[in-house]
Amino acid sequence: MKNKIALVTGGSRGIGRNAAIAIAQKGIDVVLTYNTNKEAADEVVAQIEAIGQKAWAFQLDTSNVALFDDFIKELTGQLEERTGSPNFDFLVNNAGTALYVPFMEVTEAQMDAIYNIHYKGVFFLTQKAVPFMHDGGAVINISSGLTRITMPGSSVYGSFKTAVESLTRYMAKELGARKIRVNVVAPGAIETDFGGGRTRDNKEINAHIAGLTSLGRVGLPDDIGGVVAFLCTQDAYWINGQRIEVSGGQAL
Repeated sequence: MKNKIALVTGGSRGIGRNAAIAIAQKGIDVVLTYNTNKEAADEVVAQIEAIGQKAWAFQLDTSNVALFDDFIKELTGQLEERTGSPNFDFLVNNAGTALYVPFMEVTEAQMDAIYNIHYKGVFFLTQKAVPFMHDGGAVINISSGLTRITMPGSSVYGSFKTAVESLTRYMAKELGARKIRVNVVAPGAIETDFGGGRTRDNKEINAHIAGLTSLGRVGLPDDIGGVVAFLCTQDAYWINGQRIEVSGGQAL
């Protein structure tokens, strides 16, 4: 019996890296994408192979829809060559960048950049990936606690993540005939290099968020990856169209 395969975008660092490794620990092979840091992606591949699963890394700018057809062609061709089938089972839409700018100062170019990677890219990469996904697979979209909690400076990022949460429910409804489940994982503030490491490295921000969180600390990538991996298992089959916040009880 062939192993199932997950595609994780932005899998070279942070939450994506942790999710890719956690998925591999469930006995699932992993394809991950990276934007610029091939060395970091190769390190994740090596870690997954050390677990005993297969892994491959592909370069992809998920904000550039024009690249998607060639990426899917390359991906499915490689899978066909290496596994005997072009198909895979799970898609984790994780890749993204931060934007911390007050509402009154946001430029059109800044908005377009966030839209392209956090909404348009998610929409069309999923659209192009689904024909190659096995029936009974799953899509996991990574959102944010900022769709529920409003923080000054995050109006654009939070708004587009909210749009992805709505899109998730539409996907779940329309892909249900193929038994493809679609869910959202919404992390609270996490200590990664996301946004220049702001949550991790700014002691005042870190302490403020920890004080708002009922479990008393800021989240870590290890707090998120296992939840994403769980949604790729049969144990999560009856979870569909849901937003799962993983925040330690932030701002309850």
